[in-house]
Amino acid sequence: MKDQKFEIAVAQSNIDWTGKKVTGAHWGTIAVKNGNLSVSDGKLTGGKFVIDTASIKILDVTDPATNAQFYGHLASDDFFSIDQYPEADFEITSVNNNRVTGNLTIKGITHPVSFDANVTIADETLTATGKIVVDRTKYGIKFRSGNFFTNLGDTLIYNDFDLNVNITAKAA
Repeated sequence: MKDQKFEIAVAQSNIDWTGKKVTGAHWGTIAVKNGNLSVSDGKLTGGKFVIDTASIKILDVTDPATNAQFYGHLASDDFFSIDQYPEADFEITSVNNNRVTGNLTIKGITHPVSFDANVTIADETLTATGKIVVDRTKYGIKFRSGNFFTNLGDTLIYNDFDLNVNITAKAA
């Protein structure tokens, strides 16, 4: 049995996010701060990565003033409380074939999530991709959620947002 550790190459890793609302969607990126993955006999078995919440970028809003205002709103207590919680993280608890299960922590609140991942190991490099669907209301992010507010009309923001994770890691 061959066990290997891989350190995440943060410059080559990223997360694309998409949040949807009645009238459309917003999207952007958020950086992976650090992390590592464990492999046994060529199969992913564990790991953890840290997300730098302050690095969130909004790519669909091109006006600089509007973009800055939107960033401020995402950084506020209405959403991610970035001053208080500058990091979020995901820790793998199990891997069954390509189904990864782990604990996602946002704003100090942890819930299990599962998603399908594509993992490839070539030479000393591991690449992994997967889409995590997050119910923001489980993490205390209730702003304009139909679960908590009525008569929102076209200002409603859907509870689920997507994190498309792209990880590159190098053998340690």
